[in-house]
Amino acid sequence: CVNAVGVDVNTASVALLKRVSGLTASVSENIVAYRNENGSFKNRQALKKVPRLGDKAYEQAAGFLRISHGDNPLDASAVHPEAYPVVEAILVDTGKSIRDIIGQSQFLRRLDPSKYVSAQFGLPTVNDILQELEKPGRDPRPEFKSVEFTAGVETINDVKPGMRLSGVVTNVANFGAFVDIGVHQDGLVHISHLADTFIKDPRNAVKTGQVVTVTVLSVDAERKRIALSMKTVVDPSEVEFKQAKPNKNTVPVAKPKPSNEPVKTGAMANAFAKALKK
Repeated sequence: CVNAVGVDVNTASVALLKRVSGLTASVSENIVAYRNENGSFKNRQALKKVPRLGDKAYEQAAGFLRISHGDNPLDASAVHPEAYPVVEAILVDTGKSIRDIIGQSQFLRRLDPSKYVSAQFGLPTVNDILQELEKPGRDPRPEFKSVEFTAGVETINDVKPGMRLSGVVTNVANFGAFVDIGVHQDGLVHISHLADTFIKDPRNAVKTGQVVTVTVLSVDAERKRIALSMKTVVDPSEVEFKQAKPNKNTVPVAKPKPSNEPVKTGAMANAFAKALKK
């Protein structure tokens, strides 16, 4: 799973890039085209110059797009750009540069993670960042629990509102978490549906690689959007059971008005018809 390992944005093909959460086939093509025209990306911020790669797509994909030997060593790690302020706070506090601390396990393990907790970044997030700094770019696949996807649910067209499915968290953002449910299109669990109680930071509820059970709230196959919930009990009113819309081009056929006269057949009917004509 490329979302678990990450991809080198300066060498990845279109086929590989489009498997990254948030990147469509057309955006992946634009990344390669931009790279061919302008040279290698020097930092993750440069990705924002790619046509049609908007803020939402960037937020979802940036943590999986790695840039080796770029301007910022963090761009080669799994640390999401949103979490860079945590690392910057560590650098200010210790008086060191990023190159001084990255990969320095003994030094990093002596730090107090709770010192860098804020309203935006919870303790689990800070711990994840410190672990990534210890061994940037590590392959996390051995740490991932395997998930058994639901049989018969293989494409977005197989996903129906109300279904309970198993999945694995592929990315955590400020507004919620993305979950792979085995249909080649990650679903979104909005922050309001990550837990039964109110939470401020999605990272306090879930982390990348976590195996979860979700309820499908709605499916928009045309726009490739799946809304999910991780609540223990989902209010039925929040599940959108969409009815098939009538075809606008179909012309309604008028039904004949019922007649009170009995249906007449055979010779008697013919005789009766002749009598009426007289």
